[in-house]
Amino acid sequence: MCCVKVYAQREERKKDYAASATAAVTEPVKKDSVPEIIAASMVGTAIEFYDNYCYSIAAASYFGAIFFANVTNPALAQIMAFTTFAVSFLARPFGSMLFGHFGDKMGRKKTLVIALLTMGIATFLVGCLPGYEQVGGVSVVILCVCRACQGVGLAGEWSGAALVATENAPASKRALYGSFPNLGAPIGFFCAYGLNLLLTTHLGQEQMGAWGWRIPFLASVVLVIIGLYVRARMSETPVFQKASEEKRTSKHPLRDLLPYWKEVVLGTVAMGITYTLFYVLGTWSLSYGVKGLGFQQSEYLLLQMVSVVFFAIFIVVSCVYADKVGRKKVLLAVTAATLVFSFFTPFLLVHSAAHILVFLCIGFVLMGGLFGPCGAYLPELFPVHVRYSGAGLSYNLAAIFGGAFAPAIAQALVNSKFGVAGVGWYMAIMAALALLALFLIKESKDKDYEL
Repeated sequence: MCCVKVYAQREERKKDYAASATAAVTEPVKKDSVPEIIAASMVGTAIEFYDNYCYSIAAASYFGAIFFANVTNPALAQIMAFTTFAVSFLARPFGSMLFGHFGDKMGRKKTLVIALLTMGIATFLVGCLPGYEQVGGVSVVILCVCRACQGVGLAGEWSGAALVATENAPASKRALYGSFPNLGAPIGFFCAYGLNLLLTTHLGQEQMGAWGWRIPFLASVVLVIIGLYVRARMSETPVFQKASEEKRTSKHPLRDLLPYWKEVVLGTVAMGITYTLFYVLGTWSLSYGVKGLGFQQSEYLLLQMVSVVFFAIFIVVSCVYADKVGRKKVLLAVTAATLVFSFFTPFLLVHSAAHILVFLCIGFVLMGGLFGPCGAYLPELFPVHVRYSGAGLSYNLAAIFGGAFAPAIAQALVNSKFGVAGVGWYMAIMAALALLALFLIKESKDKDYEL
């Protein structure tokens, strides 16, 4: 009788276990709505690019005089200011490895909240820094530390936001969903340049150089609070939830990423021209337009704000076509067009508002076409267990390869015997290298994204 009772209890426990396992399998994975996905993926990158553009404007316009007041040659001071701009990019690979590790191990949501907070605090502190006249060379050291912390936070932001978007996307619209975080770039651009234009118009260059440049950095705290609120409410992505339940996440993402080193290299080189074009248009051309061609800063900022509309439009257009015909075809076509455009640079960078507007508008059309599909094709290079690490490392190494020294290189070329034509050749070489990498990358439009 006792044996029968024990057997019955054992069978009952088996039934209970089977029922609970079935419930776990059939329980629907929580998914955010499309507006929630857009907000969660876009808000961080908008803040990221706002922060970066505020720094690029300040580096192009004020930091040479504020932090390198001891340098008597203005051109050299400008190059040194652009070099501090590169510090953030040099810190990015470390940030991508750090946040990639936790993003692939713990999930996308928690990692993105920490990345946003790191980035926001560093940006706010830049607006509080003393200049060279107050503390001497220590000011440059503190500036570089803040810029490095900015880079660490920025490194974890884009790849996580891209995964929030694409891991919630229908398979047929993955590139379109991948455009959500990338649309944060023109939004951040518009906010940063719009606020600087407003301040420059009302305060003037003298007051901006004295204290007005700090306001955009301090104002970023408002955007960070909004971003943290949105991120705290978002859900973990269904793809990561499923991988976690099936024990397919990685305990050592960086070690597990090693077999995919070719994908990291190809993604880095393919993405390089995107960054080069980005910072030639947005950072270096502002400095050259004002100090080299004689435009008023407010005039040039206005031209850039008009042209950035094309940037936003063509991010979406390129992603729609990337979903239809494939990422590779779209990127090859736009990269080839960028190569051709590079040779027209010296003919368009002259003291003519019409020529400059054509240069900026065409440049940002191409920029949108290059930047849009990267939200899908970089993550698609990697399986789910190392996707955060792989996409982030490729993206952030491309930032060094293509963007970190782009303003300084462009300025040095203009100061050399090559002149503005050297800038065109620089962009052409980067475009040619990107074309080579794209030819070697496999089409990933129909990839099973859950694996």
